Amino acid sequence: MSSFTGVSIVQGHEGCSCNTWAVDAGTNNGYHLLMVNGYSRTKEDTPVAVCISSGAFVVGGHAWFLEYFPNGENPNCADFICLYVSLFRQDDKPVDARFSFSFIDQVEEQMPMYIRATNQACRFADDDSDSWGTRKFLRKDALERSAHLKGDSFTIRCDIMVCKDPNTEDASGHDTKVLLSDIDQHFHTLLQTKVGADVTFEVSGETFTAHRCVLAARSKVFMAQLFGPRKGGTTTSGVIHIKDMRANVFRALLRFIYTDSFPEIEKDDMEEEEVSQVLEGGQKEEATEDEMWIQWIQDLFVAADRYDLRRLKCISERQLSDSIGVSSVMSTLALAEQHHCHGLKEACLKFIQVQSPSCLQTVTTTDGWDHVVSTYPSVLKELFVKLASNRQK
Repeated sequence: MSSFTGVSIVQGHEGCSCNTWAVDAGTNNGYHLLMVNGYSRTKEDTPVAVCISSGAFVVGGHAWFLEYFPNGENPNCADFICLYVSLFRQDDKPVDARFSFSFIDQVEEQMPMYIRATNQACRFADDDSDSWGTRKFLRKDALERSAHLKGDSFTIRCDIMVCKDPNTEDASGHDTKVLLSDIDQHFHTLLQTKVGADVTFEVSGETFTAHRCVLAARSKVFMAQLFGPRKGGTTTSGVIHIKDMRANVFRALLRFIYTDSFPEIEKDDMEEEEVSQVLEGGQKEEATEDEMWIQWIQDLFVAADRYDLRRLKCISERQLSDSIGVSSVMSTLALAEQHHCHGLKEACLKFIQVQSPSCLQTVTTTDGWDHVVSTYPSVLKELFVKLASNRQK
């Protein structure tokens, strides 16, 4: 288990100051708490791209500190709170570590095995890579609607696992390389190298090779498709054609199947999307990075449900719940209704319920609104009931 390294308290009502009480974890696994008191003041008083830093705490013999950006690290993520963990440079030797951020009550995500499985090791090596984190930890409006914000305060837990030099031994004389589980890396290498691959898929014109046994072990749908009485599906010369899915989504699906870790959308995938919409007069407006990311999560959510990957579906559902916005709420609501996700549906309805009249007007101009009106009229009735309840209060 991880060792407690102390707590840093951000006081929003005292000029956004941060006081840190710290102890040495004494091990390579440690966690530090970041308590934000007076969240609304930190949001009001801290400009975009400005962070509030904690004091130093020690894990694995190295000093670390946390950075909290109340209004995003840059204008592109100004709607999110951003969190980073940074290494105090003591020498030129690189340090490899896994880290994770969670709310204090998200106990499952704080288990060492979960952190190993869902977070790749990052190298803290020089001035350009001394800090790692997440630019989009949580949308501010999602935080403000959540149970994590209590009395204008919330607490973040940062877990850090310093990776030992694999050529060293621990105190008991055991090889550290043997003690640490890296089965996820082995399977990821198997996917990348294609050694022993025995099935080929074609998705949106792109070809993927994989291993039947791995896919079948992870998904009942793949089990039936690859080994059931109707095995093969839609094939041409032994190639299975996957319809109604983008290549980057299928690539992420395979990555999850092999590693059991939630995939990150890569820069190349973002460039492939280049989502644009045609405006009046034939002009094109490029979709923002946020819009492309949400679309990608929505597609991954659908793919997870299609192949009965319940854990991936659950994670994607939570990501969508935390990222609901005016432009995406109706499309997400439609997906929640279609795929029977009551929690996600309620999150969307509650988001709409608290919007201003001008924001509601914007919601009705989205493509998602038209889709819900034409396909799920019962959902529209539920929405009207919730909006009507606002007037009765």
